Amino acid sequence: MNMDRRTFLKGIGGALALPLLESFSFGSSVTHNAPTRFLVVGNPFGMHPDNFFPKSFGHGYTFPKTLRSLEWLRDRLTLLSHTDHGMVNGHGREVTFLNGILPENSMAYPEKNISIDQLISRRTGSKVRFPSINAALEHGIRMSWNSNGVEIKPHTDPQKLFDHLFLNLTPEERGIRRELIERNGSILDAVGDQLLSLKRKGSSQDRERLNQYETSVRELERAFSDRKNWIDKDKPTYDISEHFKDYEVTVENRYNAIFDMIGYAFHTDLTRVATVAFPNQLSYTDVNGVTRGYHACTHNGKKPEVIAELVAIESFQIAQLSRLLQKLDAIREPNVEGSMLDHTVVLFGSGMGYGGTHSNRNLPIMVAGGGFKHRGHVDTRNSAGRNMPLCNLYVTLQQRFGIERDKFNTSSGAFDLPYNA
Repeated sequence: MNMDRRTFLKGIGGALALPLLESFSFGSSVTHNAPTRFLVVGNPFGMHPDNFFPKSFGHGYTFPKTLRSLEWLRDRLTLLSHTDHGMVNGHGREVTFLNGILPENSMAYPEKNISIDQLISRRTGSKVRFPSINAALEHGIRMSWNSNGVEIKPHTDPQKLFDHLFLNLTPEERGIRRELIERNGSILDAVGDQLLSLKRKGSSQDRERLNQYETSVRELERAFSDRKNWIDKDKPTYDISEHFKDYEVTVENRYNAIFDMIGYAFHTDLTRVATVAFPNQLSYTDVNGVTRGYHACTHNGKKPEVIAELVAIESFQIAQLSRLLQKLDAIREPNVEGSMLDHTVVLFGSGMGYGGTHSNRNLPIMVAGGGFKHRGHVDTRNSAGRNMPLCNLYVTLQQRFGIERDKFNTSSGAFDLPYNA
């Protein structure tokens, strides 16, 4: 049956160009393997522990106040207690959330302080237009890092994120982009020759590091090759106007726009990896009951009225995530069992445990969706009572994306979270 590719649906935040459907190939073969996606949402100050961690372990816990908007997701949710990166307390360690390595220590690792989202995007990026999408409303959290130890800065303006995702290049811009890709590809060819020479001369440990680097180079080569294929393809159409038309531009409306654009980018397979940050300088005074700054609320002196504002901010963050997950769960994946949420690995957390004490232990970590056999609330401490390295979870997540490694940065093993193959 023929159908115009520009047919639209009303769905995630606007007029939707149809994604891949079971009955319509739009000129290409329909895949029977649904893509697996990765969404990370994080903040720099952790969570108020009494309102984030349930009082009991297992599946029968009572949802704490901050997480109540996710109660509908109980059976597809895993909360991890007593996991962290073993960092000393204080600010500045929150940058290790997705990698477990401080930037100043990254030279000791073959792939520097690469973050788990960027490792996964290398795996999935050649199949989509954008290897990853990173968004926030302000700079400051520094979540994503590439294998050169360079921070991936987020888009901080919803309108500019829209332009990046949905505006097509002019013919002149496409020519410039094609020339740049070809030039970068030729540089990688030269690097490959140098690698062969270095491997012949180096020690066994050097060769191991160079093999890891060579893997990165091959992934880059594939990425550059695939990038050329996207230059002349038009992007799907999307309408952002309803988020800013006829009502006040609030932090809620702006994050609605960001989350909806990411949901649509997943839906149309523009990307399979995305991060969203709630940075430290963001104002939440238009959230009900909040009169203080985010950072000021963490230094609450245990005053109930200030803690209430902090919990309101943290509940808002979780509610924004829940809103997107409900939208993803309402969309069935074509040709396979489950919804888009069942094929999207969702990670929420922070590199700081709780800003009120500057603690970097017992990080607030949650995994949802992704087709896992979820375990409820889990105490991850070992038999000696030691906290589990958070990178153990990242080993499990990378394996979910077919990255067959048993190590990620500072990991000591893998977190037991099986999934339905």
